[in-house]
Amino acid sequence: MVWYAGVRVLDIRKYEAMVMLELDGDEREQLSARLDALDASFSALDRVDTDGVAPLVSVLSQRNVMREDIAVKLLSRDEILSNAPEQYDGYFQVPGTLE
Repeated sequence: MVWYAGVRVLDIRKYEAMVMLELDGDEREQLSARLDALDASFSALDRVDTDGVAPLVSVLSQRNVMREDIAVKLLSRDEILSNAPEQYDGYFQVPGTLE
């Protein structure tokens, strides 16, 4: 198997197929170098000691700022259906989409 600085050509060809691209040899070599640089960056994070560090869910100090979900009846069914072009048995009637 041919390697370009760590990433196999077969892997790059799989990526090409997924995104429907055709790269030439130079482009594959450049892509391989970029992927290796990304891999090296993430590998450096593996060496960081995170023992005793609590996971961070959000960088914001806010908690849930949404209002309480309170059910309020604004319109009656008859009021809502009064604007419907067609209705049946208290429901909107729409054209069928399946035969």
